[in-house]
Amino acid sequence: MNCELILDARNGTGESPVWHPLEQALYWVDIPARQLHRWQLADGLHQVWQGEQMLACIARSADGWVAGMESGIFQLRPQADGSLASHLLSSVAHAQPGMRFNDGRCDRQGRFWAGTMLMDMQQGAPVGALYRHDGEGRLHLQQDGMIVPNGLAFSPDGRRMYLSDSHPQVQQIWAFDYDIDTATPHNKRLFVDMREYPGRPDGAAVDQDGCYWICGNDAGQIHRFTPDGRLDRSLDVPVKKPAMCAFGGANLDTLYVTSIRPANTDLSDQPLAGGVFALNPGTRGLEEPAWQG
Repeated sequence: MNCELILDARNGTGESPVWHPLEQALYWVDIPARQLHRWQLADGLHQVWQGEQMLACIARSADGWVAGMESGIFQLRPQADGSLASHLLSSVAHAQPGMRFNDGRCDRQGRFWAGTMLMDMQQGAPVGALYRHDGEGRLHLQQDGMIVPNGLAFSPDGRRMYLSDSHPQVQQIWAFDYDIDTATPHNKRLFVDMREYPGRPDGAAVDQDGCYWICGNDAGQIHRFTPDGRLDRSLDVPVKKPAMCAFGGANLDTLYVTSIRPANTDLSDQPLAGGVFALNPGTRGLEEPAWQG
């Protein structure tokens, strides 16, 4: 499984890669830098837009992006001058100061989901929560008591939802039955205990076979689990902290991986930390749904 560096981005926290099929381009965010990035497949052109708050997760919309940021859910439109025009869709009542949104995406019906976390992970405070945005300016609390909600993904038919908590105290992935009519997850059960595998569970993707791909943060691997929770394969990347993966390319048969470049750390053994990589996963993914508002 060859791993190709497509961009030495040196992102502090490269997250939320999303393939844009019409543009044949990969978008992602660098959370602490408050930046939206775009890389074009045809010519490798790299563009960056600067936001006013930390961007954590994004999904395509009809005329731009919807994003989970620090203070809520925003509509974003990249501008020619490199700025991001932003419009608040829903503010969030965080459990305490120092929080932001983290992992998020749309379900198969185009409804936006995102989780919140305390930025000081060392506190291990279970004040994070998972929300669903209803498109009418409201956030609906779906799960609370989490430390670092992560790994959100949906099965190809949309009837199963995945969610993890990537904090070192938890490191578990759960599966839920998902009512696609009411957007309600239920029947929560343990899918994978990542303490039994290399790396903490970070960002995820689902392929056309319904298998769940999860970045093994701290282990430099991306794992593929079958729908019954069996480890099928693990792919290596040349960095310790892969953050999130996404299928893209003309045939959705490339797995793109963003990563983290830790600050104040000796990176002599991983000089490409914070880069964006392309892998050949041996299968195809699914087009990410656009936000339906």
